[in-house]
Amino acid sequence: MLLKRIVLDIETTGINKYNKYYYIGHKIIEIGAIEITNFNITNNKFHSYINPNRNVDKEAYNIHGIDNKLLYNKPLFSDIVDNFIKFIYKSELIIHNAKFDISFINYELNLINYKISNIKSICNIIDTLSLARKKFPGKKNNLDSLCDRFNINRENRNFHGALIDAILLAKVFLLLIKKQSKILFETENSKKYDIILYKNNNNINYKLENLIILKANKKELNNHINLLNFIKIKYLNK
Repeated sequence: MLLKRIVLDIETTGINKYNKYYYIGHKIIEIGAIEITNFNITNNKFHSYINPNRNVDKEAYNIHGIDNKLLYNKPLFSDIVDNFIKFIYKSELIIHNAKFDISFINYELNLINYKISNIKSICNIIDTLSLARKKFPGKKNNLDSLCDRFNINRENRNFHGALIDAILLAKVFLLLIKKQSKILFETENSKKYDIILYKNNNNINYKLENLIILKANKKELNNHINLLNFIKIKYLNK
């Protein structure tokens, strides 16, 4: 059975800067999630804007560009929750800075007295921020920085958006969990080329960069044949 992985991101009306319970008083306004199956990003996704029944803070709007006008006719969280839970149920849920998103989702679930009060009871949570900090200690590990580090194109992303960020995070996650080794060779004319190996479970992929192939000439081939004949006579026919 293939492991079900769901990459998730949310946008909110804002956060409480001076309160560790930053979800209190603020609401989710967008959920985006995309499925990864067998290390491939699929077209299976969940996306919804949500009417929070409150205004969006200016600071939050400057980040995601979602305003009250866009949200006023959107469904409530209670309207989309069943489909959302069905989509993520029993998955490995991949989130960047998971504490933030999980706190908001659990808060929304408890506000409507939903039958599930904590997402952790139905999903295994993977925090890509923790993974990135282990892989790149001491460096910036927000989503933008990771995309730049992995050369992931984010040119069309003027604002944060839950679905856009979930897709970018899916690409980042697949690169974070790959084990990479690099073998460097040097040719006679000092031009270098790399063979880069990527190992993922039992699958090994490789990429060749700046590769120069030098074929043996006729003299070298004859010398090789003569050497094989010498070895055969001297060592194999004793």
